[in-house]
Amino acid sequence: MFQLGKTIVSEAIIEKDFMCNLSACKGACCIDGDAGAPLDPEEAEILKTIYPKVKPFLRKEGIAAIEAQGVYVTSEDGDLETPLINDADCAYVIFDKKKVALCAIEEAYNQGAITWKKPVSCHLYPVRVQEYSEFSAVNYHKWDICDDACTLGAALQIPVYKFVKEALIRKFGEDWYSELETIANKL
Repeated sequence: MFQLGKTIVSEAIIEKDFMCNLSACKGACCIDGDAGAPLDPEEAEILKTIYPKVKPFLRKEGIAAIEAQGVYVTSEDGDLETPLINDADCAYVIFDKKKVALCAIEEAYNQGAITWKKPVSCHLYPVRVQEYSEFSAVNYHKWDICDDACTLGAALQIPVYKFVKEALIRKFGEDWYSELETIANKL
């Protein structure tokens, strides 16, 4: 671990390799697990605003889940998350012709319907950020459904921090990322 501004960063994001391999995993991170995508309070408000523009991109099951539970939910721990369909798929998940899970929010963004890409927690994956009162912990999350992504990342020699560069800049800024690159080059 090392400190970078008000973050404590796991060296694993520099040492581990990663490149999503959707042809292998089919977007399992959006349909496996026991909770929705973590949301910041500001993101929950954004979802309220953009939902009418995202709704046409959603599956009927997603619409039903969102209209029953809300555009976001609060977990038992008080965390904000995207709602789930039958305690499985993220309510915002859609599928392409090859049955690969995609994000309806991101699809709306890609088609110019909205200007917000998707929750930063999704954009950052496999990096997870835990907020504390004095700092943010930036960690690599190892999940067996991403083994193919680790294999592909290793073959292409793409470290995690480079794979999620855009998302890290979105979360922490250009200067923070530049400092991260400097540290990575020294290691």
